[in-house]
Amino acid sequence: MKQFVLTLSLLAAFALPAASQEPTSVTIPMHALNGSGEDGTATVTEGTGGINVVVNLSDGSTFPQPTHIHIGTCGAINKAPEYALRDTVGGKGDSFVVGVNLSDLLKGHYAINVHKSGFDLGTYVSCGNIR
Repeated sequence: MKQFVLTLSLLAAFALPAASQEPTSVTIPMHALNGSGEDGTATVTEGTGGINVVVNLSDGSTFPQPTHIHIGTCGAINKAPEYALRDTVGGKGDSFVVGVNLSDLLKGHYAINVHKSGFDLGTYVSCGNIR
């Protein structure tokens, strides 16, 4: 019986580090597009029941800029947003997306995309691949 308990303890000790290797947060470089100058970062953090996404861009517009998570990569993005984020204003945005896991985003091909404005959704001003 002692041998069995010792074996279980050793198995548990080796199993825990493997489970904790999944990141709970990633920082994504955001790259300016179309001469916007809006470079920066987006940080995606696993939360209870979803993810928190914090966008920080330089030279951000004072007008609200729609921001989304799209399927694809910055070079080949699906135009239809997969998950809406709060608008980026003055280069800052902070959103919580319910029901999304960071591990699922990292397994696929997703990008965070910032649009010039609600009136000009076709012009992208910043993008970063979630990896």
